[in-house]
Parts: sequence; structure tokens; C-alpha cells
Amino acid sequence: MRFRTQAIHAGNHKDPETGAVVPPIHVASTYVQPGAGDWGKFDYARSGNPTRARLEETLAAIEGGTNALAFATGMAATHAVTMLLEAGDHIVAGQDIYGGSYRLFHKIINRSGITVTLVPPHDVEAFEKAITPKTKLLWLESPGNPLLTITDLEACAGVAQKHGILSAVDNTFASPVLTRPLELGLDIVMHSATKYLGGHSDLLGGALVVKDRDLFDRLYFVQNATGAVMSPFESFLCSRGIKTLELRVREHCRSALRIATYLDEHPKVSKVFYPGLANHPGHETATKQMKGGYGGMLSFQLDADFEAAQSFVGRTKLFQLAVSLGAVESLIEQPASMSHASYDREDRLAHGIEDSLIRLSIGLEDPDDLIEDLEMALAGVS
Repeated sequence: MRFRTQAIHAGNHKDPETGAVVPPIHVASTYVQPGAGDWGKFDYARSGNPTRARLEETLAAIEGGTNALAFATGMAATHAVTMLLEAGDHIVAGQDIYGGSYRLFHKIINRSGITVTLVPPHDVEAFEKAITPKTKLLWLESPGNPLLTITDLEACAGVAQKHGILSAVDNTFASPVLTRPLELGLDIVMHSATKYLGGHSDLLGGALVVKDRDLFDRLYFVQNATGAVMSPFESFLCSRGIKTLELRVREHCRSALRIATYLDEHPKVSKVFYPGLANHPGHETATKQMKGGYGGMLSFQLDADFEAAQSFVGRTKLFQLAVSLGAVESLIEQPASMSHASYDREDRLAHGIEDSLIRLSIGLEDPDDLIEDLEMALAGVS
């Protein structure tokens, strides 16, 4: 089945009892067993739930994997990957990563003796040079957050295979509509399901998708032991959102390219970060690994200071001032004070996240209305 068909039908079997085309939500916390020590398919909701299992079947299908796990949050999913490591192990990651991942790597798992080295995400050689005998994981993110850098995922997968280490990618920005990392050779795909998969700003969730059964079993053990599972209702919402995922993402891409082009020509904008622009340094790689579009996220540098940038993000009317992304409504934020505030300021600036950087999540409104909204807000920048 093609992507759009999989998104609608994989995991969404009619209810055998009633024939309902939308399967019921199973909220039971425990399940009656055939006998003592004789376990049925489901036993306790942390270990498995029919509604969550249907979503996991869908996730595996649309990512080209064999198994998936649905988590309570994207950060719970990311944390589960790091729990495959042991004290003294080392991670190599790109510099342009979500602020929550940065915080987890530098302020939580470091307490367990796990170290992290950040490298320029566009430089495959830098990833390889940073690998040491203690390196056990490459953590990638493409497009990166918030600078929309592009990492050559297939090349990095080759580096990981060469050195016998795991490779994982946060595929939240691209979504499986545009990029299928497992098909490029990576081991683990992570999603913040809160974003494009759900698509309506009404659920919290995360996901991991893999091809290797042994790796799945290891991750399932971590999930079951630690308990950060997606709830039945949010599993239902996520399944519903995925049915329109391709249609939404294609439209996000079209609008984002129009808005990026507009901003790239604006005199009060010093730089635009969007891989769909020909002047983006990762444009060629993005064209190779992102199929049919460049995503609905973009950032730009205002020709202004920290306070002027804060004032700017508060003036828009259609772009709502909020963290998160990937939903039907457009959002605006200042990473320095919002999504990436967990960075130490010196480290944030060293990684190119300037005080006047603005990040946009392009929604499904008419792009002309969104451009007019930005024009109005930009008029107040002096």
C-alpha cells in the first residue's frame, strides 16, 4: 500500500463485534487471564493496550519499520533510547537539536556517567571524528531544531554501521511523509507524536520505530520497566491525526516555501533558515532525502536585538505565541527565551541560536493571510 492508504488502513481494522469502521477505545487497566501463569495477549495496560497496539501498527507501517512503541511524550521516547546505554558510554549528536534533548543529554543522563559530544550536523566527517571507543550512539535530527540544518542521514548511518554503534534520528520535523530514515539505514526513528503525527495541538505523545526485532525487544523492556506509555485516548487521537498526515504535511510544505521566499526578500530579515531555499547550504542533501517537500518549519534572523525580537513575536495575530509545532494553526516563538531556553546562554550562542532568531511553525491557514500577519508585525521592527 502507498503511504496515504497505509496511514488510513494500517492498524485500523473494523471492530469485529460491531463492524464499526473506527475501532473502540480500550481504557481497561487490567485484563482477565486464561489461567495462572497462562498469559493472554494483554495483561496489564502498561505492558500493552489494544488501542495503543493499533497505533503502533500504524506507526511501523508508515515509517517502513517492523515494530513501534508509543510513549507518553517525545522526551520519554528519547530517554528510552539513552537507557540502552551504560555508565561511561558516549553519544555523538548534532549541534542543532531540540532544547529538551539538549537538556536531557547535558543535565540528566550525564548524572549516570554518559557523555555527549555535539558536532556540526552537516559535517559527516565531524560525526566520525568524534567517535571514540566508548561511543555507542549517533543521535541525529534533520531538519535540525531551530536552525533547520540538514544532516546526510544515509551517510551517517554508514558511519554508525562501520563503527558498530547504534544510530537514531529525531524525525519530528520531516515526518515519514518526507523522510523514512529506516530505509536510509538508520536503526531507530523517534517522533514527538505531539507534533505532525497528531497534528491538532490536542495530544501529548512520542514514538520509536525500528526494523530489528532484538532492538525492539530491548526498547520494549525499557518502556515496560519504566512505564512512560501513551494513554488509550491519546493513542486514539494520534491514530486519527495520522489519517490526514500526508495531506497536511504537503500543504504545510507549500505554504512554508512561499513564506520563506517572502522573508528572504524582506529588508528587516537578515537571514532565513529553510532547506527549500536554493541558498540554504543543505538544500541539495534535503532534496535527496526529503521527498516532495522541505517541511513546514522555518526560522529567520531579525535585524534586531533580543528585546525587539521579543516584542515582534508578541505582535502577530494569526501566528500564536507558543512552543510546539506541526499543527493546523501557525505558531511563532523566540527560541532563545522559549524552546531552547534550557541551553546555557554561552552554549546557545556558540551553536548559532542568536537572541533575535524567530521560529515559525506554518499551519494550514491561507498563506497570504499569514504573510500579511508577518508584514504587519515586521512593520513595528525599528
